Amino acid sequence: MNFSINYILQDWQVNQETSSKSRLILLMFRSTRILGNLPAPFSLFSSFYRALYQFVVEWILGVELPWDTQVGPNLKLLHCQGLVVNHETIIGMNCTLRHSTTIGNKILPDGTASGSPKIGNNVEIGSNVVIIGPITVGDNAVIGAGSVVVKDVPNRTVVVGNPARVIRTLNTPLSLMNNESQQASELASVSNHSNTDSLYR
Repeated sequence: MNFSINYILQDWQVNQETSSKSRLILLMFRSTRILGNLPAPFSLFSSFYRALYQFVVEWILGVELPWDTQVGPNLKLLHCQGLVVNHETIIGMNCTLRHSTTIGNKILPDGTASGSPKIGNNVEIGSNVVIIGPITVGDNAVIGAGSVVVKDVPNRTVVVGNPARVIRTLNTPLSLMNNESQQASELASVSNHSNTDSLYR
């Protein structure tokens, strides 16, 4: 991966209305993606920078976004607190993650770990969401606040609940919505439909 200021700053503009914390986390994340992979004789510096990233972002700022996670451009982080992402997760471009959300694997009956989710492009994920297992969240999907997602989510659908289920299909991709308040109202409206059914029903 070639060093590029544009690469490091690729999430800056989309987070201009979030917080300085979001920008700092993503600046460090992108730079660690580069500096953490430097070959010898810079391997010692790479190890130090990875450790610094982990100390600042995980221990101090309370966000677990491993430096080696595959993330597309224009990631937006809202209310950066309590976010946990497994390093095997794949996140597409133009996605939004909110606080208290967990994206990762699960322990199988034989004691091994499952695969991790693959998140498509232009996906909106609400707060307090859990997405676990080797599942795919399709492009332009909306995950309502408080949802527990354990199955694939089709493209352009809104899912809510525990376990999450499709409540409707979007006619317009989120990537084409110009009004951010319209996107926010999508998440607010679906959160009112969430329920507390058992994950293992």
